[in-house]
Amino acid sequence: MPTYTPPLRDMQFIMHEVLKVTDDFKAMPRYSEADAGTINAVLEEAGKFAAEVAFPLNMSGDEQGCKLDPVTHEVTTPTGFKQAYDQYVQGGWPALSAEPAYGGQGLPLVLNQCLYEMLNSANQAWTMYAGLTHGAYAALSAHGTDEQKQTYLPKMTSGEWTATMCLTEPHCGTDLGLMRTKAEPLPDGGYRITGNKIFISAGEHDMAANIIHLVLARLPDAPAGIKGVSLFIVPKFLVDKDGSLGARNAIYCGGLEHKMGIRGNATAQIVIDGATGWMVGQPNKGMQAMFVMMNAARLGVGYQSLGLTEVAYQNALAYAKDRIQMRSLTGPKAKDKPADPIIVHPDVRKMLLTAKAYGEGARAMLLFCTALLDKVHNHPDEKVRKDSDELLSLLTPIAKAFTTDNGHIATNACMQVLGGHGFIKEWGMEQFVRDNRINMIYEGTNTIQSLDLLGRKVLGNNGATLKTFGKLVAQLVEEEGVNEKMAEFINPVAYLGEQMTKFTTELGFKAFQNPDEVGAAAVDYLRVAGHLVHGYFWARMAQVALREITAGNTDPFYPAKLQTARFYFAKLFPETATLMRTARSGSRALMDTDLALA
Repeated sequence: MPTYTPPLRDMQFIMHEVLKVTDDFKAMPRYSEADAGTINAVLEEAGKFAAEVAFPLNMSGDEQGCKLDPVTHEVTTPTGFKQAYDQYVQGGWPALSAEPAYGGQGLPLVLNQCLYEMLNSANQAWTMYAGLTHGAYAALSAHGTDEQKQTYLPKMTSGEWTATMCLTEPHCGTDLGLMRTKAEPLPDGGYRITGNKIFISAGEHDMAANIIHLVLARLPDAPAGIKGVSLFIVPKFLVDKDGSLGARNAIYCGGLEHKMGIRGNATAQIVIDGATGWMVGQPNKGMQAMFVMMNAARLGVGYQSLGLTEVAYQNALAYAKDRIQMRSLTGPKAKDKPADPIIVHPDVRKMLLTAKAYGEGARAMLLFCTALLDKVHNHPDEKVRKDSDELLSLLTPIAKAFTTDNGHIATNACMQVLGGHGFIKEWGMEQFVRDNRINMIYEGTNTIQSLDLLGRKVLGNNGATLKTFGKLVAQLVEEEGVNEKMAEFINPVAYLGEQMTKFTTELGFKAFQNPDEVGAAAVDYLRVAGHLVHGYFWARMAQVALREITAGNTDPFYPAKLQTARFYFAKLFPETATLMRTARSGSRALMDTDLALA
């Protein structure tokens, strides 16, 4: 059976020693009292809930899955899921970072996302029932009317009601301009919504009293394509004026998907049969409101893969220390045993360190992104809000795609460490691999993220935002450029930063002549950018570790951090050279292949 220990020390290291988030909080009145002691105390309790309540349900939830009653259209979640959710609500966890005006605790988003990393390590399928509500909350908070906010946000904040995002239809996935769901105006200001949605995570369940569906649909006179999409609130149960639940709305689950992973989550086919809904935001401007939800979800998906990378690494490490097989190539290490633990073998260490390096790098990047989001919503200085939003816009596709791709690499590497046992269900590792696989697909496939990064976020503004991140790299180089002990961490990042400008300009010129060049290079380009960002944060983590060691700190945490940083720059970061070469190879080898693909 697998085990899980919340990585509190590393979270505290990144937040307090690397990012120094409490310094930022002091500039934001809402968070001014959120000191390190408060953050650490909340994290400790959050870790207990994840490890002791959610984690024990992970394997059983995967085995049982969800059950749909075809007559009532009600879904029963796996044994223990509802009881765990009740504990989650009673503990006040849904309200952690929500607005106090709606019953929230008003704590920083970085704290909330640490909670979600741990919950995703413990049980991604269960966590999704609660997690999707945060995106819907953000969309309604930004674009809802005062009445809508007062009606829905308090119940969503408390966790009494959950929420979904209903985008995908059977004939269209990412291309939402092809959507067919209709919204017809009613005399009372509402709308009659009709259509079918698929792949709706947590679309129907027995864990909360109501489910608030945010549904994309078209008005009768809507223009064609994505510019004709509007967003609507379509609750499972209608809400009376006094806030109590009324009649069952005509939106229900028509079927459950049978999936490779996250089997404990109800991925629903949703039938909308003349349901009553209310518009969020302006007509034909639904994507503006939905993108608030989707961008929050994309960061959330990064945390999902980070969580699975962490728990997979922990279990692979424990196995490698215990499993004995063969002798070390340099002579016996466990002379009192018939063979050595497999952790002595170089390639086993490579697999373990790959997971560790990608996981700890992702944690630093994701918490940095979340700290930017805190500034976007709460910083009193308009320029800080604007600059933070611009940088976050650049980093979001990297946070989603690079982290989930690396999660795939890491969980598979950890399964390989276990050998044949990794392929066997009782060890839990194969579930981590299966559960992670969806993270590369939903909330915009990783190819879509790559096209967004290169086409819109970089070439779309002539690399201006990329240069903004480049300034962070340059600042670090200026601080540590003459420090010989930092050279092995600084020089690779500085060199790649210089290469990125030429690399980007070259791809932009080729794309101007042939747009297919963007599609051919985008995935490789995002991965190069991902290493630049990870390299920057690994250099910053090494900087802090070196300072502590120089100051006489004997905590083994710091030399361990340096060892992981050295591995990352020696064995993983050099991938960028190959990626830039394949990105530069152009589109012809892909597009001039009609005979090969006949």
